[in-house]
Amino acid sequence: MTNIRPRDNLTMTATPKVTANGDTPITTRLDFLKVRDLIAPGSRVLDVGCSDGELLTLLAATRDVDGRGIELSQAGVNQAVARGLAVIQGDADSDLDHYPDDAFDYVVLSQTLQATRNPRRVIENMLRIGHHAIVSFPNFGHWRIRLQVLFRGRMPRTENLPYEWYDTPNIHFCTIRDFVDLSRQVEAVIEKAEALSLSGKPVNVEAPWWFWNLFGEQAVFLLRRR
Repeated sequence: MTNIRPRDNLTMTATPKVTANGDTPITTRLDFLKVRDLIAPGSRVLDVGCSDGELLTLLAATRDVDGRGIELSQAGVNQAVARGLAVIQGDADSDLDHYPDDAFDYVVLSQTLQATRNPRRVIENMLRIGHHAIVSFPNFGHWRIRLQVLFRGRMPRTENLPYEWYDTPNIHFCTIRDFVDLSRQVEAVIEKAEALSLSGKPVNVEAPWWFWNLFGEQAVFLLRRR
């Protein structure tokens, strides 16, 4: 199995830091705070591709969730378990098939969709396993990426997508409009969506999809089954 941990490369930070007791920082990731705000307190949550468990730690401290995680990297699993989290090693592309229907209130896939081999199957499993699915991803339709391809004629690199084309773990880039189309194909209801800048600031909430697709560097979607 390929060791895919795309979350670790994000630089987006939040101020102030969220802490568990006023002293110890839990996270500086603004996208995690956006995900946190979508989850009801006391929920059952599965974090797919949970890396070292940073998001689960945040949710346990601020939402009192019953959290579980699945992570491909053994190093990530070890770090998450050291935090006292219930995390197992597994592959989102194959191991989600074994989870029962409606086992969780929320299934989260944060900044990992583009690294999966079969994104549609992963989303379908998330909607089957959970009452809701929360998906965040970098937007390949952002204007900076378009300009790099247009004027440089090379695969783009940004702070959100820092790899060279030959060593990237990301194998299925998508845009916000692509994801909206995929949501319709799997018959998911988009309950809430937000396009964000790299710093985590929302793009104009009332803007149409094409505007989000052009100016949003990343997006967060809350989905449910019809």
